[in-house]
Amino acid sequence: MPLYKTITVNPHTKVFIWKIEESFEALSEGIDLTKNCSNRVVNMKSDLHRRGFMSIRHLLALGGYSDHDLYYDENGKPHLTGDKHISITHSFNFSAIIISDIEVGIDIEMQRSKILRIAHKFTPIEEYRTIANEDAMMRKLTIVWCAKESLYKSFAEKGVSFLENIYVEDFRLDETKTTATVTYEDKQQQYDVDFLEFEEFTCAYALISEK
Repeated sequence: MPLYKTITVNPHTKVFIWKIEESFEALSEGIDLTKNCSNRVVNMKSDLHRRGFMSIRHLLALGGYSDHDLYYDENGKPHLTGDKHISITHSFNFSAIIISDIEVGIDIEMQRSKILRIAHKFTPIEEYRTIANEDAMMRKLTIVWCAKESLYKSFAEKGVSFLENIYVEDFRLDETKTTATVTYEDKQQQYDVDFLEFEEFTCAYALISEK
């Protein structure tokens, strides 16, 4: 069972990361899907997406939940039955969830050079001109993207713009934390963001700041 990493963020928040190495059939063993989710899996064309979907159900089980405890609201945001909050992510051969007492978001992305071409769409690129090394630039922009994606998932308002409404405080690559703010219409929310890198992937997760 390739549970890749468990992170205890605080006494009320845990991150579970799965490295997807099994076949879809192996991942399906012992998992009881709702009828709706069974139909979703059947209609998925990508084997990797199907395996990612099933790996999430194994992560749910590690957190003490099943597919029957998971549901989505009208904005596509996942929720758990009970009073815990959840966020979900899947990228290529990694998937992850975060479960907490407070609002959270999580994202995993593969580090790819194409982010250099699209960076201007989600962050003021002039802020990164001092980074001379292209690899360092790719890594930093991937962290910023993951942070903003996790914030977007937590804030869960469809009109939010990565570029205009989400601000991530600058950080060094040798750090593992930063802070961020989402400002949208009459709402403003502060977040604490943690990030980590592994096997050419980046993961970031955001929690509403309690300061």
